[in-house]
Amino acid sequence: MASEVSRRRVMGLGAAAAGAAAAASLLPPSLQQALAAGPAAAERGHGHGRGGLGDIRHVVVLMQENRSFDHYFGMLRGVRGYADRNAVRLPGGDRSVFEQPGALGIGTVLPFSVREAAAAQKKDLQYIGALNHEWAGGAKAWRDGWMDNWVTAKTAATMAHYDRQDVPLHYELADTFTVCDAYHSSIHSSTSPNRNHLVSGWTGFEPGSGKRAVGNDAYAEDTHTGYTWPTYAERLEKAGRSWRVYQEWDNFTDNNLEFYATFKAVMKKALAKVGGGVQNMTAFYGKVAAAGEAERKRLQGLLDEGVRALSAADRSLFERALRRGEPDSTATAFAADVAAGKLPEVSYIVPSAADSEHPGSSSPVASATIVYKVLDALGKNPDVWRHTALFLTYDENDGFFDHVPPPVPPKGTEGEFWDGKPTGLGMRVPMLVISPWSVGGYACSQVFDHTSIVRFLERWTGVREPNISAWRRTVCGDLTTAFDFSRGRRQPAVERPGAIPPFSGRWAPRPPREQQLPRQEPGTRPARPLPYQPDADGAYDAQAARFRLAVRNGGRASAHFALYPYAGEYGTPQHRDVLGRADWEVPVKDGAYRFTLTGPNGFRREHAGTAAGAAAAVRIGTRLDAHRRELHLTLVNKGRTDLTFTLKPLAYGDAKVREIRVRAGSTRTVAHSAAAAHGWYDLDLSVAQDASFRRRFMGHIENGKESVTG
Repeated sequence: MASEVSRRRVMGLGAAAAGAAAAASLLPPSLQQALAAGPAAAERGHGHGRGGLGDIRHVVVLMQENRSFDHYFGMLRGVRGYADRNAVRLPGGDRSVFEQPGALGIGTVLPFSVREAAAAQKKDLQYIGALNHEWAGGAKAWRDGWMDNWVTAKTAATMAHYDRQDVPLHYELADTFTVCDAYHSSIHSSTSPNRNHLVSGWTGFEPGSGKRAVGNDAYAEDTHTGYTWPTYAERLEKAGRSWRVYQEWDNFTDNNLEFYATFKAVMKKALAKVGGGVQNMTAFYGKVAAAGEAERKRLQGLLDEGVRALSAADRSLFERALRRGEPDSTATAFAADVAAGKLPEVSYIVPSAADSEHPGSSSPVASATIVYKVLDALGKNPDVWRHTALFLTYDENDGFFDHVPPPVPPKGTEGEFWDGKPTGLGMRVPMLVISPWSVGGYACSQVFDHTSIVRFLERWTGVREPNISAWRRTVCGDLTTAFDFSRGRRQPAVERPGAIPPFSGRWAPRPPREQQLPRQEPGTRPARPLPYQPDADGAYDAQAARFRLAVRNGGRASAHFALYPYAGEYGTPQHRDVLGRADWEVPVKDGAYRFTLTGPNGFRREHAGTAAGAAAAVRIGTRLDAHRRELHLTLVNKGRTDLTFTLKPLAYGDAKVREIRVRAGSTRTVAHSAAAAHGWYDLDLSVAQDASFRRRFMGHIENGKESVTG
């Protein structure tokens, strides 16, 4: 039955998209026309009037299920995917994070194409199955930040990925609007705790116990008494702001508001006349779905009677958060409100299981149907479209591999650890920002998580969410950098996506016998300016057996740095959040060091050397000139030997190799221009007289303006 439903929906999408395909697009023709018209002139003074946010009247959140960023967009041109120059290396430093150790006799597993696996196994590429995505499994794959346990924790299918041919609508949306390639899930775990962060900014503790809410315990709705901390929906309600959850009988238990004590109390009152022990909406609508027509009407009549008996305040909460529509009505109800001018300020769209994109219950192609319908509803109403921001994202990564280690808090950060492990951030998931003010095929590489959606609503409505922790406010942005309200843009040219294949059965992809790293689509894409300006330099202090590292960030937002200790300086990767300057004393054992410091948007500093080397006393100072987009290196030779440095560009067009001779006791400063490379640089520095010495300087110099991805 599920396959028949999915097939009908796929065919429906194919028919609806037929006209769009003729125009080399899978976007609804209505939206294409709206994009061609361009956004209306900004209506300053008629909205909220803060930094362009007053041009937005509606925010729509469509959160789907269980896909990682690499799984969907690792092959997408110009994002931090499989061609990432800043990919970390596994312990020991000899292998890339893309070379995952196998398990149970399986050798190294590289990312591999779902489509090629489907051909080899005679399966349909759309319908691979789900993997482990629990708290324990997430921690196992992450392994204290070393990121080397994915296959053991998830099976080899974790490395399977899609590309443009497989998920054409998603790629066209990325090429048309703005994709966020540093957007993370909120926690290393499953659906419910991640959606807690979406609806309340936090996941606290299970009721009646000291256990942290890091799993799907709330799904036991008959016994779960409900989370007691407030939700953002309640804060909107109190502030008089309009909001609504769009959902149907089967909402796949993805409306997390139903798991909070306030809403549980409302639903129990509303269901009081139904009887039969039915105390929650999932149980009620399950009975409705299984009943004949007469019984169905009777049950719905009893519910309506109970709702009428509610207080006005409770009735409002019920209608906004708990009422569910007929099957296949979610997108229809949304479209009706758009057409009637009744779309609330904040809309949460909660699809059914079949539309959810969950790899155990849905598929990318099935989910594309509801996305298409939502886009079509907005496109058919240009005035609504011109003032709407749609966030299309995913609650968690299921068990699918992503190569970017998430920022995690320093040890001891209050409220951000459970069972000795950080609760987040979790792995990257896709995030598409769809709006007239995000058109252009941009990438935004600021760090975000699900609390960023709440913070965007904070900025837009002025309604604050106190549940969001200080650390998350430090490390994550509020998504405003994904927009440009200064000017509108017309739809860019996009490539014609491939045809949507029909449904077939589920399966688990296996890697090919002959493996090679995927070749990400070549090229760059326009990039939003970022609020970071990271830099770092330092020197080895032989007397203290320390490498004294100065970490700097001249941007307006805190930047997260992670240090990977490949010579055993620490047992696990270390983390710092820096706005301004932080001094970091890295212990050096047995007179040798080899560590890498990474930061946002491709920032990287590699350090290697020994106490016995001729360059042991060398200090390398760095300075960024944002105006000229130059990296200045100051080479200080405090040793007794004249040294010859070789500065070699590793990427970004400049192939000029420079030799710099620095006499003992002397200093030389050289400047490397990154202006022609839009601020990108990647330089290797070595010393002829000391093979152990090496530095690598990589990153992007921000100048407050749009750029391109590296």
